Amino acid sequence: MAGIDPGIGRLGWAVVDKCGSRLTAVAFGLIETPPGPVPERLQVIHRSVLDVFRLHGPDALATERLLFTKNQTTAMDVAKALGCVLLAGAESALPHTEYSPPEIKLAVTGTGSAEKRQVQFMVAKLLGLAETPKPDDVADALAIAVTHALRHPAGQAVR
Repeated sequence: MAGIDPGIGRLGWAVVDKCGSRLTAVAFGLIETPPGPVPERLQVIHRSVLDVFRLHGPDALATERLLFTKNQTTAMDVAKALGCVLLAGAESALPHTEYSPPEIKLAVTGTGSAEKRQVQFMVAKLLGLAETPKPDDVADALAIAVTHALRHPAGQAVR
């Protein structure tokens, strides 16, 4: 199971494995693009996400539903980055699921109004990590992957 927190400058990614009720963080990281022309940054994102999928072999892709109310320019660039992620997922034959922020909070903490730090704490606990993953983009990607993994029946293996 791959979870992606899309962004144009910083994109968090995570691959989580589920076997029975056990969740394991297979790998996670951050894809950063330098300032510059948007098409070149999108190319970096697309190629890097494809590399993650090829290297870690997830069987599904989950992303956070984009919700923007303020900066429309930023929103457009993030939406473009998400498009690159979805293209990489389609090229890798990964089914895609989208979760809203309250759905992620509810799945991970039991309440849809949890604070970011509560979500990060629970993600680390559920995955058996010694500390909260940093930066926030990576922690968010892990939360997205965990959410999708928790939505599958306990006996079903998910990666």
